[in-house]
Amino acid sequence: MKISVITMTYRDPESLKKTAATVLGQTHKDLEYIVVDGGCDEDTAKVIQAIAQKMEKRGGTFRFVSEPDKGLYDALNKGIDMATGDLIGLMCDRFADKEVLSDMADMITMEGSDGIHTDLDYRNETRVVRRWRMGRGRIQSGWMPGHPTLYLKREVYERFGRYRMDYRIAADYEFMARILKEGVILSYLPRVCVHMDHGGDSTSTGSLKTYAASFAEGRRALKQNGYPHPGLTTILRTLRVLAQFVKR
Repeated sequence: MKISVITMTYRDPESLKKTAATVLGQTHKDLEYIVVDGGCDEDTAKVIQAIAQKMEKRGGTFRFVSEPDKGLYDALNKGIDMATGDLIGLMCDRFADKEVLSDMADMITMEGSDGIHTDLDYRNETRVVRRWRMGRGRIQSGWMPGHPTLYLKREVYERFGRYRMDYRIAADYEFMARILKEGVILSYLPRVCVHMDHGGDSTSTGSLKTYAASFAEGRRALKQNGYPHPGLTTILRTLRVLAQFVKR
């Protein structure tokens, strides 16, 4: 199974180095790595060149584009359009260990699912500040996969399209609500596979104001995709997120 991993970056060469190291260190052999750079600065260009050289030694395919974009979701859509793998996902932080992609591929093959999600830890420099442990569930109960852990087969994107650009913060939630409403089946790998910097993704984590805006857009996503009682679902989702902090 060929896996395409997409990293979006914007004038942050040091973070790109750290992310790329965990991608290139994966034991899964059939790997395509795609970097979508929206900053076009000299330091990032040097890092991308180094990644290309390391990828050539490792084996696999490396693709990149350096040009202005319209934000995170536009960059992600570009990466999906470039991807040639059987399974596609993003990585803008760090894989928890070297076996993540191999374990994902094995479980999807065994279960015959459309994709997979896993557990996720949000971390600061010294400790875990939030533990994402959703397991299996239904959108209507406030459940949702951790988007940084979500890997989907190519045919899911071919059938349902890309991330909507009229959502500023919650296009990932809208996309997940859209595909799961139509019967996309996800496997669940019950272990931490991603370490994410808390507050590092300014589109959906950080201040209370940002959280509030995200949940407002999430409610709109539920309504637009025909879910009943979007207000109640949003409340249940909020409680699940708050519990991730309490349980740490």
